[in-house]
Amino acid sequence: MIYRFRIILDTQEDVFRDIEIESQVTLEDLHNAITQAFGFGGQEMASFYESNDDWEQGEEFPLFDMSDEANSVQTMSETLLENAVNKNQTKLLYVYDFLNMWTFMVELADIGEPQVGQIYPNLMFAHGEVPLEAPDKHFTAEKLNEDAIDDEDDFLDNLDDFY
Repeated sequence: MIYRFRIILDTQEDVFRDIEIESQVTLEDLHNAITQAFGFGGQEMASFYESNDDWEQGEEFPLFDMSDEANSVQTMSETLLENAVNKNQTKLLYVYDFLNMWTFMVELADIGEPQVGQIYPNLMFAHGEVPLEAPDKHFTAEKLNEDAIDDEDDFLDNLDDFY
């Protein structure tokens, strides 16, 4: 099967790529296709994250296992694309270069049959230019304080469960 993805850079301007790739490859192969499609060298750390309809971050699939325990996480090279994405689980977040935090929303748009003579992965469509620098993530002190208060309230609520 061929998976068709739309990969959207998290930025003000519309910057996205549509990629076709075989479902039997690994997440590392998708990582390589994305970095090439967006013009990155591919030598920086990166991770995929399962995501839901609200684009919330779930389980991580890192490029390399950096944990203290061997084999405690499933890396990109160990994860088949078809096991990470399917008709029911269509969204992934992708973060490239953790110092600059290039963040992408990756969504499975279609599943089809391979075309005879087509080489995969295939960059089907490119829209917009990648900015020279990663878009800033805007975190205000007010927002951070609100989050801290919410976290504290959740923590206090959960404490009641222990009594």
